[in-house]
Amino acid sequence: MGTLSPFRMFLLFALAQQKVFVAASDVLELGDSDFDDMVAEYETVLVEFFAPWCGHCQQLAPEYETAATKLKGTVSLAKVDCTVNSETCGRFGVNGYPTLKIFRNGEDFAAYDGPRSADGIVSYMKKQAGPSSVPLHNERDLDAFVNHFEASVVGFFSSADSSQMAEFLKASSAMRDSHRFAHTADLSLGLKHGVESDMVVLFRPPRLNSKFEDSLVKSEAVSIASLRQFIRDNVFGLCPHLTAENRENMRGRDLLVAYYDVDYLRNIKGTNYWRNRVMKVATQFQSQGLSYAVANRAEFQEELEEEFGLGPSDGGELPLITIRNREGHKYSMQEEFTRDGKSLERFLEDYFAGKLKRQVKSEAAPENNDGPVKVVVADNFEELVNNPSKDVLLEFYAPWCGHCKSLEPKYTELGEQLSANTHIVIAKMDATANDVPPTYDVQGFPTIFFVPAGQKDQPRKYEGGREVNDFLNYLKEVATHPLILGNAREDL
Repeated sequence: MGTLSPFRMFLLFALAQQKVFVAASDVLELGDSDFDDMVAEYETVLVEFFAPWCGHCQQLAPEYETAATKLKGTVSLAKVDCTVNSETCGRFGVNGYPTLKIFRNGEDFAAYDGPRSADGIVSYMKKQAGPSSVPLHNERDLDAFVNHFEASVVGFFSSADSSQMAEFLKASSAMRDSHRFAHTADLSLGLKHGVESDMVVLFRPPRLNSKFEDSLVKSEAVSIASLRQFIRDNVFGLCPHLTAENRENMRGRDLLVAYYDVDYLRNIKGTNYWRNRVMKVATQFQSQGLSYAVANRAEFQEELEEEFGLGPSDGGELPLITIRNREGHKYSMQEEFTRDGKSLERFLEDYFAGKLKRQVKSEAAPENNDGPVKVVVADNFEELVNNPSKDVLLEFYAPWCGHCKSLEPKYTELGEQLSANTHIVIAKMDATANDVPPTYDVQGFPTIFFVPAGQKDQPRKYEGGREVNDFLNYLKEVATHPLILGNAREDL
């Protein structure tokens, strides 16, 4: 090949520069000097407060970038590096990473507690833009609104001046981040759905229609509290489609999930074939307090491996069944799923009879645990943390966490200073390698809890400073017994 001419070299360079320009990030980068001015320019903006070393932030980054591109022109996404913009991060109370907040017209409006996937962020933030409830003017509008992948909540009212409509609109504003709302002042639009007076109707997604439950549910109550309860009780139905986007809304319940090739875009019939078999069995146990769902196995494969030890080849094409209850206890069905549902029946009978063995993700307990900071793993949590006679200060950490590494020598010194105390345990647990009990809300690292003697069901999140004296002063106030520092007794 001959050498490139100067013109061709220039052309290639220009194209390369253009490519770099096209690939530029759609996420706004904000800092101490321009945060307030920039955020005030947007009606709605989602801001991520992050640290470059944070593993969760690194995992979120590509999803956040993709979401920013998809939301361009609708909602803006921004980020703040807290390692170099401490003033801004401190002002908004950022003490863990990543922290996401929604700002409206420059004001801190609400914490973002939605999904962390690109599609989830897009779906969540689209609900933050525009009206909280869509006005419907004719049956075509209604049909188009309820024929959706998600559930739809529609208020039917006899008058636009109705006090009930006003209340409904307040409720939709309060819950817009979680649900889809629409309203109409023409009751005739609801006649084919049995609507004859002012009421709210929850339409389940058409793809989830089943002979085992009604496709819509009605309520005449429209206050924020009553609507919130009505939606919570009915939105998921007997067996919803669990996704990365709605999983947070399904936490806090005892949940059985059937994992298989769930595909409601290309194979609705095949997807509902297995779902109907789960629902048929579920109807037999409806009064027992267990919730049910189906989920795409590929979407949750990493979690299945990490939490349940189920690899890609386990179970073949048949559904895999797991249960996680609100206490965080986990179970998986060992018997192969049968088309007649009998294996699922036997699994549920054993679960409700307390015959199933729990699955626990735990590191091996250390053979020697005599150091100033005790090492807690899932298998020795009950013994070390839930010992009813001891106060415990427990740090949840991640091996990659920079703040955790900075805290380690101070935390060790604290343990050394309190080593003479037989009633206090200074402890730490790798939250990435062990199951964390659900009573401990660990969203970032390090997260520290004080677990008092005799009150093991009431751990208290530590929000104080992270110097040795900060911990000591805190423990002097809350410890069950007077502290002993070295050889000197500290009377409270």
